[in-house]
Amino acid sequence: MKILITGGCGFVGSNIGFYLKKKLKNVKISSLDNLIRRGSEINQRRLKKININNFNIDISNSKKINNLKIKFDLIIDCCAEPAIEVSKTEPDRVLNTNLIGTYNILKKCLKDKSNLIFLSSSRVYSINYLRGLVNNLILKKPIKKIIRVNENFPTSEPSSLYGFTKLASEKLIKEFFYKTNQKYLINRFGVISGPWQFGKQDQGFVPLWVAKHFLKKKLSYIGFGGNGFQIRDVIHINDVCDLILIQIKKLNKINNKTLNIGGGLKSFSSLRNLTNLCREETNNIIPIKSISKTSAFDIPIYVTDNSKTFRLYNWRPKRSMSQIVKDIYIWIKENKEVWKYFK
Repeated sequence: MKILITGGCGFVGSNIGFYLKKKLKNVKISSLDNLIRRGSEINQRRLKKININNFNIDISNSKKINNLKIKFDLIIDCCAEPAIEVSKTEPDRVLNTNLIGTYNILKKCLKDKSNLIFLSSSRVYSINYLRGLVNNLILKKPIKKIIRVNENFPTSEPSSLYGFTKLASEKLIKEFFYKTNQKYLINRFGVISGPWQFGKQDQGFVPLWVAKHFLKKKLSYIGFGGNGFQIRDVIHINDVCDLILIQIKKLNKINNKTLNIGGGLKSFSSLRNLTNLCREETNNIIPIKSISKTSAFDIPIYVTDNSKTFRLYNWRPKRSMSQIVKDIYIWIKENKEVWKYFK
């Protein structure tokens, strides 16, 4: 079996590569990554040690992708520019990576007759509807009413340029695979986190939070009054890998579906609670500034409804928020080379 992982030297792609290499027999795994994201050069070296080679190609380069000689049985598309705020400042980059990139991969899929597992995002859902899950956008106390988001939640209104590109990519996949014998899955993930994620404020906030506590650096609660009560569910990368393996094994029977996947009720947290977990793990207390102004693209809460995924695969996330924080802390503590990415 030949598998191509796009974004294969990124956090999610590299972890999936390591996991599948360990779990699957008679598999050849390749990565496609242009190595521009911080930390990707480290992951490339790690992958090379287990015989996963990287094609240093920008996913927007149709000619180079088309010229790849290997025919792949499965493409796992993890490549994306996921930072919401980049949508405003670098729209060309977001469109070229997230939408044109998917288009190029789909052409490769048709050429090779490859199946596809596409990593989409919870940010395809409309901002205004997600904001409507709370009564007031100034959060002065913890959110008590937790409404989980399923696959039928509205997507028609604005969701950010990033959200648009992922939703448009989903539609492209359905068009390209229509009336073919090829199979696809679209996984709308919430926040994914774990070791080897080089996080920053607007993407990968959990390792950022852990690292700043460990290194005794400053942080800020940003938006919704600046009190740190906004909530996200977070799924451990190992739970993601567990599910991807199940999906690969069952792809002939379960396919051509769109699924919500996230930490759900097993693993969700406010920023304030995340702070407490980081304090407990690192034994450090750091200053946290309050910035009340809210970005027009930000949402107060997101918790995934995994019901459909559970019905299909009998799968639920196993790792809690405290386990995610602990695993990230151990990784950072034991790998001094990564400290520079959080300073």
